Amino acid sequence: MPKILFSALIIIALVLNGPAAIGVALGDTFINNGVIANEASFDDARDIKNIQHVSPYCNRLTDHANGYAITYPNHMWVDVSLSKVRTVIADNNTRIEIYRDDFTNTVHSPSGYISYSNKYIPAPENTVQVNRQTTINGLKAHVLQWQRAPLSVIDNDRNHYLSAEFTAGPKVVYTVLIKSSQPVGELMWIINSFKRVPIKGQALINKSYAPVKKDFNEETAEFYKKYFGSEADQCWGIFENSALYDINFLKSLENRLDYKFDFLVWYKSWGSDFPRRELELAYKNDKYVELSLQYPLGENLTYAILNGQYDEYLRKYAAGLKDFGHPVLFRLNNEMNGDWCSYSSLYTSKDTELFKAVWRHTYDIFKAAGVDNAVWVWNPNDDSFPGFQWNHALNYFPGEEYVDIIGLTGYNTGNYYPGEIWRDFDSIYRPLYAEYSQVFDYPFMITEFGCNSVGGDKNQWIRQMFSSLPNYPRIKVIIWFNGTDLDAQGKPARIYRLDESAATLEAFKSGLGK
Repeated sequence: MPKILFSALIIIALVLNGPAAIGVALGDTFINNGVIANEASFDDARDIKNIQHVSPYCNRLTDHANGYAITYPNHMWVDVSLSKVRTVIADNNTRIEIYRDDFTNTVHSPSGYISYSNKYIPAPENTVQVNRQTTINGLKAHVLQWQRAPLSVIDNDRNHYLSAEFTAGPKVVYTVLIKSSQPVGELMWIINSFKRVPIKGQALINKSYAPVKKDFNEETAEFYKKYFGSEADQCWGIFENSALYDINFLKSLENRLDYKFDFLVWYKSWGSDFPRRELELAYKNDKYVELSLQYPLGENLTYAILNGQYDEYLRKYAAGLKDFGHPVLFRLNNEMNGDWCSYSSLYTSKDTELFKAVWRHTYDIFKAAGVDNAVWVWNPNDDSFPGFQWNHALNYFPGEEYVDIIGLTGYNTGNYYPGEIWRDFDSIYRPLYAEYSQVFDYPFMITEFGCNSVGGDKNQWIRQMFSSLPNYPRIKVIIWFNGTDLDAQGKPARIYRLDESAATLEAFKSGLGK
């Protein structure tokens, strides 16, 4: 049988008439590693789902790899492309997301998960309608129902929410999160249909993403090929705060390293003016900028942006970028899967679709303004905080046409703070690189990273990093964060500077020279 995703097959079943369509709609259907199959053959490496027609109006999905079954309206389509993270059942009005979290060998627990996941739902923008504990099919369940005002930028905004967290043991919890443009109270029957089944096989990522060819201006197209083409060599950039306004210290650092950095990274807040002067200073000194646009510290602008309140600001910003004309790495709302970022979905009803809507809305305004020199960098943190499946980085990916480069960020933070551990370069980047190489057919860059000097041998860490980098050929650009994080008392906590000592500088210089 042709390898057709089940979502497409269900749509065909709804639209077409005739025996073939009825057979798909009414018969049992299996999905084997994301592909339609006529029968299932279980083994440890297979991701098997089974869909049964159980009434004139309902289907039942049995997800053997994740160990549950749930009933849903049979006109909805099913997306198992990110089965290892979540399964989606949806139509144009309603979206059902199903997650399984296993907290074995982690600090998390089902009770902690339920508490922290829902901590920010009682908020001024939300109206909570139901908040209760119950038992459903033998499982303890926490049920929460709420709504917010619809957002004007999103067509058919799903502003009504119904969620249930099912505790399935001391370390396992399932979440069913329903979002709809219509009131969701009558959909409680879907929640009530949820049951556990024995786990067989393993959940997999059954999808990969590839970049869409862009109409960059000539200079930006050459830039992209030079630095991110398949034959491009690895090169370096740096965050050095003083270079925003005065390039002299950076030049002296480059002289000491006997190396010229090709990239600078700058951080700007939504609402700030387009940094034309800083970009021109960098370009005049033969450097390109990774421009990071983030919400101001502690401010959540998501709802305001999606109500069009920043449209004029974005149009003006886009006009400035277009007028500048030279290539810019545009990194929007990076590390979105970290709860230190106010654009994390932790603060917007666990709804990663809203992050993606902000990204797409910004992109569309830039495109309408004719911006052809922005290279869009999508950049989660290496670990998700909180480490819950609804907060997994892949839930935040806005779509192939909206991204040009995949950014990787993982710091060796050292162990200044309780709970932090010393991590070598490969411990951070080997699993991240392997996962992203499976999912993304894009060039990679390390958008920012560093090694603390508290907790281990920083100089040895740097030497090991340079010896390992050839094992990561898809990483084309590497940017060192040359700064220091202070603790609450203003004392150095994470010292990432490569010029911290003569020995550290020499270790870096030696690596760059190889």
